[in-house]
Amino acid sequence: MIKVKLIGYTREPEQNVTAAIRQCYSAVGAKEIKKKVNQETIERLIRQVLESGHTSTVEHASFTFAIEGVSRACTHQLVRHRLASYSQQSQRYVDLSKNKLNYITPPDIAKNKKMLSEYKKTMAIIENRYRAMIQSGIKPEDARFILPNACETKIVMTMNARSLLNFFKERCCNRAQWEIRTLANLMLKEVKKVAPNIFQNAGPTCFNEKICWEGGRSCGRWQTIKGAQLKSRI
Repeated sequence: MIKVKLIGYTREPEQNVTAAIRQCYSAVGAKEIKKKVNQETIERLIRQVLESGHTSTVEHASFTFAIEGVSRACTHQLVRHRLASYSQQSQRYVDLSKNKLNYITPPDIAKNKKMLSEYKKTMAIIENRYRAMIQSGIKPEDARFILPNACETKIVMTMNARSLLNFFKERCCNRAQWEIRTLANLMLKEVKKVAPNIFQNAGPTCFNEKICWEGGRSCGRWQTIKGAQLKSRI
């Protein structure tokens, strides 16, 4: 099961973002501006910059997540979002033979009894071979070469709000791979608790832009959203 915990974030993220927005047009410093910021101003200014697309100011809020219960296949996708910081459990230094090898089972395999049985057998074989290598003196950094993409891993990720908004556009989409889509939705749920105005309309483009860019590959969700259109980037 995927676990996501927001373990840190910019103190008063929306107040900081609002002060940054106003700093662009103010003669006084952000420290003084922040003292005069009220909730109405926060909601209005954040809504304005998000609707206008001038989102550089929301970069002043960052969020750090502790993520567990995801596969290496998932984190290979996650780290493609380059405007972020990552610290992942190392298969080079962590000896995975000391405990039972944890792995992720995709839903399509889980619902196929025959293939699920074969999948489990394969994982058991890999675990035994990995443990045998370690016991024979092979270093974890070399024994790891036989480990599958399914291996469960843990990772800490820090990303600013602007990058997160883009991440949610890409990964909350129904066309995203199931595991990273689940992760993205859990992350979105966490940040909405502490920065509801910034992430109020975060999600796939069919939701916040009223445009599905998937063309013929669309899941069709856009048809349930009033005013949404289907387009293609190709």
